[in-house]
Amino acid sequence: MNVMLRSRASRWPQRLLRATLTLVAVAFMLAFLLLPLAVVFAEALAEGVQALLSSLARYEALSSIRLTLIVAAIVVPLNIVFGVAASWAMTRFEFRGKALLGALIDLPFSVSPVIAGLIYVLLFGAQGWFGPWLAAHDIRIIFAVPGLVLASVFVTLPFVARELIPLMQAQGSEDEEAARVLGANGLQMFFRVTLPNIRWALLYGVLLCNARAMGEFGAVSVVSGHIRGLTTTMPLEVEMRYNEFDYTGAFAVASLLALLALLTLAIKTLLEWRYGDDLAAHAPGGR
Repeated sequence: MNVMLRSRASRWPQRLLRATLTLVAVAFMLAFLLLPLAVVFAEALAEGVQALLSSLARYEALSSIRLTLIVAAIVVPLNIVFGVAASWAMTRFEFRGKALLGALIDLPFSVSPVIAGLIYVLLFGAQGWFGPWLAAHDIRIIFAVPGLVLASVFVTLPFVARELIPLMQAQGSEDEEAARVLGANGLQMFFRVTLPNIRWALLYGVLLCNARAMGEFGAVSVVSGHIRGLTTTMPLEVEMRYNEFDYTGAFAVASLLALLALLTLAIKTLLEWRYGDDLAAHAPGGR
């Protein structure tokens, strides 16, 4: 009996610590995530559902939604190509500059998105390095869709690659070597061996990249020029409406943007729940 009492007494500090840490984590989630989201939706619905729908039906809002989806639809495939190529090179080959490539992949994490936008303005703006040549050939990059795409690609560049590189390093190249010995060519090896092994990490990277591309503000704000109906994405439309004291319209667009982010999270959670065994099998250390 005394041994059991001492055992329970020794566990009490651990239980108290666990409960405290859990309470702190939940409090932070409520204060910094759930409460702001609730405020966004509450403000969007403050004047009723009809006012929210009317705000979203305006030309400027529809244009910002369409442009946001177009930019994301261009940025995500570009990041897939780069992420797969970069992760393959980083994990399957040894070459000079490998460490530099890894550092460059992480560069967007350490550079402010506003600085990224300014870089493109200095390169492709009217007074930039290539500005006169672009103007002479009637090519617009800054204050146009190409500039938004370039800025979004920059800030989302690491997401796919950084999901794939750790997994491909952990998996090694044994399966690919076996396929090569059996006579598979490069494309067959990629689509039948490599891609099935990395598909879940690739999907996670795509979801994160898509969410960041749709929600990016700093970089696209610099290169967009805030041309209403032409170069304003949803985050920029939120800012412009808020500055115009159209709070219902601002929160209406913000709520739609939040819904898209929550949809991304829901898809990720659904995949984890539905394919949990496959995810564990393809995770580092799961093979």
